[in-house]
Amino acid sequence: MARLSLNKAALHKETGKLKRYQHFLPSLELKRQKLVVERAKGWNQIEKTKQRIAECQHAVTENLPMMSHRDINLSNLVSVKGVELDKENIVGINLPVLKNVELHCKAYSPYLTPHWIDGVVVQLRIMLELQCQHRVEEQRLQLLNLAVRKVTQKVNLFDKVLIPKTQQNIRKIRIFLSDAERAGVVRAKMTKQLRVKTED
Repeated sequence: MARLSLNKAALHKETGKLKRYQHFLPSLELKRQKLVVERAKGWNQIEKTKQRIAECQHAVTENLPMMSHRDINLSNLVSVKGVELDKENIVGINLPVLKNVELHCKAYSPYLTPHWIDGVVVQLRIMLELQCQHRVEEQRLQLLNLAVRKVTQKVNLFDKVLIPKTQQNIRKIRIFLSDAERAGVVRAKMTKQLRVKTED
């Protein structure tokens, strides 16, 4: 680390650095607060989606107990064909947003399959959409957690390291300069007294 110069130029430089740090800190703190609020919203949204998934599972258990029959093949009845994502920018962080889920329903004969298959297809579609939504929400939350951690580190760096260190440097330089000035005054007085004595 570079040694601190104890002169007026260094004082000017350190004062400028302190002003910049104190200018950046409030905007970083505001960004951190917005991200924390957004993260809390993300947690709430995940909980709501989990609840809707649980409700869907409960509806299937209650209304479609016949799904447990092994005779009817329900595998790949509905599958995800594609997921369309969009991006949302929140204080400089790009977060994914679920725009559309394209589902594919396997063709089945209404005459050769039981009547309740239609209900199964509806519930499977709902469940797959909810699961896709849940995955995107978890991804958003991971990105928000990472962003909050990074911004918090920056806030702490400015607040607990850079600003106190710069203030300490300014204090050191000011003390040194005032001591040097005082010493200069004392030397000038002593020189004047010596001149007076030599003249006598």
